[in-house]
Amino acid sequence: MKKNIIYIILITLHISSTVKAQVSSDAVITGHVVSEGEHLPFVNIYLDGTNYGTTTDVTGHYMMVDLPVGEYTLVAKMVGYKTAQKEIELKADETLEIKFDLEEEFIRVDEVVITGTKTFKRQTDNAVIVNVLDAKSIENIAAQTVSESLNFQPGLRMETDCQTCNYSQLRMNGLGGAYSQILVNSRAVFSPLTGLYGLEQMPSEMVERIEVVRGGGSALYGSSAIGGTVNIITRMPQRNSYEITTNASVVGEDAADLSVHGTLTALSQKRNAGVALYTSYRKRDMYDHNGDNFSEMPELENNSFGLNSFFNLDENQKLEASFSSMYEYRYGGETVDKPAYLATQSEERTHNVLMGGINYDYVSDNNQTSFSLYSAGQYTGRKHFTGIAPDGGEELTEYNFNPPYGSSTNYTVQFGGQVNHLIHNFIKGSNNITLGAEYKVDDVWDEIEAYNYLIDQNARNFGTFLQSDWSLTAKTTLLTGVRADKHNFVENLILNPRISFLYKPNTNAQLRLSWSTGFRAPQAFDADMHIAFAGGGIQTIQLSDDLKEEKSQSWSASLNWDKPTEKHIFGFTIESFYTRLNDAFILEEIRTTEEGNSIMEKQNGGQSNVRGITLELRANYNRKIQLEGGLTLQKSQYEDVVAWSEELPGTKDYLRTPETYGYYTLTWTPGAKFKASLAGIYTGSMLVPHYGLAGDAGTPEQDELFKSPSFLENNLKISYTFSSIRLDSSIELFAGAGNLFDQYQDDFDSGKNRDSGYIYGPAKPGNFFIGIKIFN
Repeated sequence: MKKNIIYIILITLHISSTVKAQVSSDAVITGHVVSEGEHLPFVNIYLDGTNYGTTTDVTGHYMMVDLPVGEYTLVAKMVGYKTAQKEIELKADETLEIKFDLEEEFIRVDEVVITGTKTFKRQTDNAVIVNVLDAKSIENIAAQTVSESLNFQPGLRMETDCQTCNYSQLRMNGLGGAYSQILVNSRAVFSPLTGLYGLEQMPSEMVERIEVVRGGGSALYGSSAIGGTVNIITRMPQRNSYEITTNASVVGEDAADLSVHGTLTALSQKRNAGVALYTSYRKRDMYDHNGDNFSEMPELENNSFGLNSFFNLDENQKLEASFSSMYEYRYGGETVDKPAYLATQSEERTHNVLMGGINYDYVSDNNQTSFSLYSAGQYTGRKHFTGIAPDGGEELTEYNFNPPYGSSTNYTVQFGGQVNHLIHNFIKGSNNITLGAEYKVDDVWDEIEAYNYLIDQNARNFGTFLQSDWSLTAKTTLLTGVRADKHNFVENLILNPRISFLYKPNTNAQLRLSWSTGFRAPQAFDADMHIAFAGGGIQTIQLSDDLKEEKSQSWSASLNWDKPTEKHIFGFTIESFYTRLNDAFILEEIRTTEEGNSIMEKQNGGQSNVRGITLELRANYNRKIQLEGGLTLQKSQYEDVVAWSEELPGTKDYLRTPETYGYYTLTWTPGAKFKASLAGIYTGSMLVPHYGLAGDAGTPEQDELFKSPSFLENNLKISYTFSSIRLDSSIELFAGAGNLFDQYQDDFDSGKNRDSGYIYGPAKPGNFFIGIKIFN
């Protein structure tokens, strides 16, 4: 009897809950979205603060049914257009018709960014300058990789540093690649080993935007952010979409470069979950520019795939997860169809990189407090060969018996958390307090037994940070913060404060002042792990036994001004910067071995100074012609002479550091279907070390310090888009040319004894490409 009563109660509860779930409000919203009289498909429409949302269909119309009653904010949002909002009141059994007219956004001067303060904030309200390169801009400059994209940001310069393998580094504000902190989705999982080729391995299709903070970001991001921080933010799903792109290019006269990229994004019906999938494949032939049967650009074959996903657990909690896998094979050197060790000189690399992360975010009901927990990591496995064969005899026999193959393993793990709390009445104005802590481990094993070469490095760092983002008035903001780091390679706790001040004299201008400190731990970084060819042998870098941390102080001042009118937008930014490095890391040649191999040692070299000015210009006329550009003027010097070669006196000037460099992009969009883009990269003259070998016809007789010519690399892209309403898709045909006037270096060394580090020009010679993109 008791069991029957229990069954009846359970059945009754189930029926009542089912009836309750089936009760609907019949509150409905319908409408359409247009821009300049044209309907817009696939616009995100949602009730702010809820999981209710949809997208407009191919005709630009939408409908939302069974909505909760009450007062809400209805949002229309689409990339490339200004977000629109309307206050509405939903009532049971009633239908509202809401129409949106979106304004296209050509120059974005007030995007919401996260990198400057580790909190979401609009650019014009941020006390730190944050530059943004979005997916649309990357597409306009025809960049296939993240590496190719970064040249088109003020103060940044991507540099190719090896004639054989083409490894590259990012220089910011005159400082080398090891001074730049590379983040992926705000996490520092780019390790020193990954940094050698990682930016070239990441396809641009996976990128939603790239945020750049120049100068001292160390107060928030720890070691190695002295030059600045680059945050690569990957695509998150915003609507149901797909995109497939193929690109065929001819580099120089005969080197083929083929690639295929695809992305797919999907949202659940209630927009409370979504996933973005991407995949990429690329194959490029090696290229020999000077006809000596040795490549100037290596053979490449790589593929990658990955996903980003989110889950709104409820209106206050969100979970994000990401994963990617990248594989790459590259070979450079003598152009022979043989194993690498049978070539007279070659480098061969096979990389397998896994990367991922997970974030948990909580926001309180009143939006005053938020809490985040996160973890991220990467694993890299690498097989590599770097060898130059002896001319003959017993040495060649021994070389072939024990060729210099090597292996590397590297893993990086980072996890942490932070709390943000907004205090509305804080003495005067409001204050957003951020408190956080994180722990990072980076382990590198890199070995070539034949050279007795080994890097066995386990770097561990625990950091905590406290920040006050105080909006004193509508016109003034004071940003202060301090980070404490305990690094296992540094004896003492290191404190790095930062102070930034923002003043907005009117709605069009922002004046900023900033001071910060930073440090770099005494460990091996990207360039230290690259083995070069020079003087008929190899060149390796080792750390001094008494190497200690490098410390910095950075100052900057900037003025940002933008003036929009009905027909045009015009703006500029001028920024001055100064960085002083104490116990600065330097490289000096300390000896040459009996085998002819050069040993470079990283030492502390006293003080050095980097100072300069960056100017940015941006303009858009009638939404048809858009111009953006940047120019940096700088001077970088050590206080003491650095002896980079045993044969020559040293120099105080930074090597491979031009005093002027910049970029421009010019886009013409006469209508919705046709677009033409012209983009250029300027690099001024710089001092390039050139190692020679006496008696070798392909190299100098002795070492020399060469002053390179300046060069301007121009690129052109033209596209035309066909739309098919019936197929719910569009087809874009595009073509163009890179390095139009072939400003490629024309004085490379030749032969097996060449100095592989003697390279200073554009990454590619003249090239032509065609492609097709299918998307919705």
